[in-house]
Amino acid sequence: MEKIEAKKRIEYLIKILSRYNYNYYVENSPVVTDYEYDTLYHELAELEKEFPEYRRDDSPTLKVGGEPLTGFVSVTHKVPMLSIDNTYSEAELLEFDRRAKKTTESQDIEYVVELKYDGVAVSLIYEDGMFIQGASRGDGWSGDNITENLRTILTLPLVIPYKESLEVRGEIYMRRDTFRRINDERKRNGETLFANPRNATAGSLKLLTPEIVAKRNLQLFVYQGFLKGFDTHWAVLDFLKTLGFPINPHRKLAATIKEVIAYCNEWMEKRSSLPYNTDGMVIKVNSLLLQKKAGATSKSHRWAVAYKFPAQQAETVINDVIVQVGRTGVLTPVAILSSVSLGGSTVSRATLHNFEEIKRLDIKINDRVFIEKGGEIIPQIIKVITEKRGGTERDIPVPEKCPVCHRRQ
Repeated sequence: MEKIEAKKRIEYLIKILSRYNYNYYVENSPVVTDYEYDTLYHELAELEKEFPEYRRDDSPTLKVGGEPLTGFVSVTHKVPMLSIDNTYSEAELLEFDRRAKKTTESQDIEYVVELKYDGVAVSLIYEDGMFIQGASRGDGWSGDNITENLRTILTLPLVIPYKESLEVRGEIYMRRDTFRRINDERKRNGETLFANPRNATAGSLKLLTPEIVAKRNLQLFVYQGFLKGFDTHWAVLDFLKTLGFPINPHRKLAATIKEVIAYCNEWMEKRSSLPYNTDGMVIKVNSLLLQKKAGATSKSHRWAVAYKFPAQQAETVINDVIVQVGRTGVLTPVAILSSVSLGGSTVSRATLHNFEEIKRLDIKINDRVFIEKGGEIIPQIIKVITEKRGGTERDIPVPEKCPVCHRRQ
């Protein structure tokens, strides 16, 4: 192939594959089969190998990860990444509304209500339309430069049609199906399982090998942008979406705090229908002018608050306890439960972590217990209902020998 033809073909493939990635990962609406996508992807990779001078910084082939990193460098956030205060009841949301009206000196406040993602917050910097730096939240004032790991995330645009300096902030998260796949692999390899998708996400971003991070299939939702010429947070989100950033479609513009509460209650009921974890909602004053007027404390914004969903719990019975043996010989007790519905799925097992945890909770076979998911995927036993013991309970023996090799511990 001639150089001119190769350049045109590479540009076309980058454009079409980027669009397919957006359809698949952001819009959740694939328009081609995996085979068709892979065929075009491999064609692009081969052309870039043959004509490296035409490889572009926004090529989808750069999402697979590069050379191992030697470590992370600390970077200072231009604007501190403050935390958000939590609320747990409608009464606390009403109190937030009262305080917001007082601090902004306005009785007419619109709110934007968004899902609260159970992931890892990041700051993303763009210059002249190019993604140049990504950092973790850290202590809010400075975080780790994890740019190379973030480059592997398919939903993160490497190039945007916006030439001014831009910082956006978002949440890196892991889908539940990805989490289960990774834990299945770790189980087969005898490795320690991740407790939940957030832990898996945080652990992945700390890896020094971007190629491994690329295989974790991390995702991004952007929820904030620092832009000039906009009056509202809602308008900023709409504009960021036009630039190609993944903006969650599940958000609401609420005229009153009563609409906020109704939307929170709506999602508390249907959160298990999402393919990723959410542990609440975030409520923000929509007007950027009123946000500035409300200000912040040294730790959190006064114009935003999180409403945390109550943890998902269920009562069941421990029918038995089995012991799993990891590749390294670590013994992990697992409770076999009477099946119970929890968080949109049927639960029949729960990890007991180790025998010290069994002793701490005083867990016995035939005990009635409370199990909880909360933001967890793997259910946890949080409490034994001792008042329901009827005399059939029995202690869980600590194995004297390995169940596999029969050697003494």
